[in-house]
Amino acid sequence: MIAVIASENERPSVREFFELFKTPWSFYSDEQKCDVLLCSNTEVPQTSARLVLIYEAAQGNSTTPISFGGDHFPIYCGCRTFENGAPFSIDTEVNGQTKVRFGFDLFAEIRFLLTRGQPVEFAMTPTLDLHIAMLRQLIGQYSTLVHEVRPVPEGHKFIACLTHDVDQPRIRNHFFDHTMFGFLFRALVGSVIDFFRGRKNINQLLTSYRAAFSLPFVYLGIARDLWDQFDRYLSIEQETASTFFVIPFKSEPGEDAQGHKQPKRAACYDLADIADDIRTLVSRGREVAAHGIDAWRDARKGRAELERVRQFTGEREIGVRMHWLYFGEHSFPLLEEAGYSYDSTIGYNDAVGYRAGTSQVFRPLDVEQLLELPMHVMDTALFFPSHMNLSARAAKTRVDQLIENAIRFGGVLTINWHDRSIAPERSWDNFYVELVRELKARGAWMPTATEAVAWFRARREIDFEHRPTTGGDVRLNERAVVRA
Repeated sequence: MIAVIASENERPSVREFFELFKTPWSFYSDEQKCDVLLCSNTEVPQTSARLVLIYEAAQGNSTTPISFGGDHFPIYCGCRTFENGAPFSIDTEVNGQTKVRFGFDLFAEIRFLLTRGQPVEFAMTPTLDLHIAMLRQLIGQYSTLVHEVRPVPEGHKFIACLTHDVDQPRIRNHFFDHTMFGFLFRALVGSVIDFFRGRKNINQLLTSYRAAFSLPFVYLGIARDLWDQFDRYLSIEQETASTFFVIPFKSEPGEDAQGHKQPKRAACYDLADIADDIRTLVSRGREVAAHGIDAWRDARKGRAELERVRQFTGEREIGVRMHWLYFGEHSFPLLEEAGYSYDSTIGYNDAVGYRAGTSQVFRPLDVEQLLELPMHVMDTALFFPSHMNLSARAAKTRVDQLIENAIRFGGVLTINWHDRSIAPERSWDNFYVELVRELKARGAWMPTATEAVAWFRARREIDFEHRPTTGGDVRLNERAVVRA
């Protein structure tokens, strides 16, 4: 059992931390016996705990990289070092009690990660998961066996969510606009450049040219629409579940943080245009969720967007990911007020990795029910020239590292592959096919976003029964086994 001493304003961060590190704990009381005492910015009381962890806030807010057990991760809210030159000091006393002092504030770090998030330069570091790993290692080494409900279903190594932002499901919706001309330029000129740079092979180059020259026939209704890829996604994924985020309203760009409208953000399709596709997706076990426009800044509009998607799916639980990843300081409470069951916006437009420092589904600190399914990999972040601009080989190296982390720490690896990304001229289909195959081969459970969130919600319902009369023993209640 871990007992925690923390100030009142730290308690939301403490509670959420121990939902992610699902192990027996409670806030400290004088009568309580515990194996581990964790003190945050407070005096240490007399205790018989075998391990005492003391986190102390440091001055400043500069980012400081630290190392522990071979792992390297940043401290964001100030860090000081001890006489040994390290940001922690381990002392074992004559009575066998071990005290570990840290030169940083754990729960300030957790609040930072879950509210502000990591800058791009640390995107590939699962910082929050590493804080948990460090604590787990210290407890196991200096106190007792760690009892923990791991963030992965029984019988699986990790969770992977395949998701698709449906921005442009038909190229025929774009006639003599920036999207059509951009497609032609990338198909006819960009593909040649990519070919000579080794980014496209000869078959992909020829496919892009054929696609460009077929465009008049697509507009005439003679040829199949190039960007109508719903059936192909079903074929690639086969029986694997996935989630499609659809834009609720046509020709509505919404507003950015300054209240300005960006016309290019508006969708050129209405849900009625793809109603048959939505029905097919739902009948094949896929989820259709909202790709929100203004939900991030207006609960009333967010509710209208939710109801519009529900009108076509008939589902009670509706999740959301904001179009262009628009988000603000008050977005989580607004999304909860609108009625969404989860959000999946927290990620990067221009990088892959851990915006919140974790692969776990978490509850934002300012809501009661809404859960966040972080996004870790987005195709456009990997391949766009204005973003990471990676080759397929370099992109695979990055994604493989994320898969290895998911296997080590558990949690969800959330993939976002846009609806048109497996079509020419992007032609990122081979990468996606291999990625799906790799995830299956590595033992991932691959549910819809709603199913993944529901699993974590069930895990959060697990509690531990404390029996102080028997020396602080704990046992899991009957809901402790959470299967996929």
